[in-house]
Amino acid sequence: MAYRPETQALHAGWRADPTNGAVAVPIYQTTSYQFADSEHARSLFGLEQLGYIYSRTGNPTVAVLEQRLAALEGGAGALALGSGQAASAFSVLGLAQAGDNIVSSTDLYGGTWNLFANTLKRQGIEVRFVDPSEPENFARATDERTRAYYGETLPNPKLQVFPIAEVAAIGRPLGIPLILDNTAAPFLAQPLQHGAAILVYSATKYLGGHGTSIAGAIVDGGSFDWTAHPERQPLLTQPDPSYHGAVWTEAAPKLGVPPYIAAVRSSVQRDLGAPLSPFNAFQILQGIETLPLRVRQHSANARAVAEWLARRPEVRHVIHPSQQGGEARARADRYLNGGYGGLLGVELRGGARAGARLIDALKLFYHVANIGDARSLAIHPASTTHSQLSEEEQRATGVTPGYVRLSIGLEHIDDILEDLDQAFDHIALPQAAE
Repeated sequence: MAYRPETQALHAGWRADPTNGAVAVPIYQTTSYQFADSEHARSLFGLEQLGYIYSRTGNPTVAVLEQRLAALEGGAGALALGSGQAASAFSVLGLAQAGDNIVSSTDLYGGTWNLFANTLKRQGIEVRFVDPSEPENFARATDERTRAYYGETLPNPKLQVFPIAEVAAIGRPLGIPLILDNTAAPFLAQPLQHGAAILVYSATKYLGGHGTSIAGAIVDGGSFDWTAHPERQPLLTQPDPSYHGAVWTEAAPKLGVPPYIAAVRSSVQRDLGAPLSPFNAFQILQGIETLPLRVRQHSANARAVAEWLARRPEVRHVIHPSQQGGEARARADRYLNGGYGGLLGVELRGGARAGARLIDALKLFYHVANIGDARSLAIHPASTTHSQLSEEEQRATGVTPGYVRLSIGLEHIDDILEDLDQAFDHIALPQAAE
């Protein structure tokens, strides 16, 4: 039976323990697994059968999380990792090596921008940044060494929805998959249905929702034909010397596993690490059970806050899909399934000083770097999450000196608005442009 997402969030990947009937997913806090005999061990290491070898590459608790995420997204497989940053990095390293490039949206979280512009660059992988508001920019930046396109479904902090189907349609005929970070829009957006090939998550955020556990994930849609243009994806279609010359597009299907996720798990994850602990996997599973309910309430509260902020004279601009027009609003309505998420930005007339004063005056909101918590959160990106970027790079991602990012929680909407009201009144922001 094909269950709907609300049901998958509770049931996918697990029913009960076959031995004792326990309904909750057990925490398998172990590093290693007993092999039945020498032949069993040899076949596992030789890619002849699936099974657990070492918890760096696979664990039963983590596997339930992976199966649940794949089911929620309509994907064919998933790999859970120790953080969202690991997921972003591994998603690219599974396809690109020194001398290759990917084309990425400019509308990115600051940590991802730094990973792409500096860390991957030191590894010999070029990232070409383009403005996603014009999808053809991806085609213009493509050459024979382009291995992937990359974007964020609901970019943090710009919050202009990525043109998913348009960019995916550019890449597929060329053998180039679209990787989308769906961290800010789980349940709302289903990018795989619109042509994306791979999803990335910081599960720390909305998937968990409780702010207790760092986690990341990659979801393989399973529908991308890696062999249609084999020269485009040599890491999957040519022998892998790190695994006895395995060709992932040939070896993985024999095991019933998608080639891409098999390669990332067996090669990148095996060699670089970043495993997700079983306890954190258990915590993220608890969060996913209530994800559909939470996302709806986050979206309702955030939209009410956006409307309230739009009436404040101290505010120059409210950044939220509900406040957008034209093509940006059309994409939000097309891809976000009736809700706009829990993030919003506010650009204050008083610039960076006003942003700092607003944050310091808030009492209910927490001043933290996270998003997607059940609690309401606030931060000034230019001086924190995007501070590694130059001013030009900050503006490309949507960050201005007076931008304050709000992650709206599940508190009563009146309490949220009252806290914002007292903060605005307390700091007496200038009402006229400088």
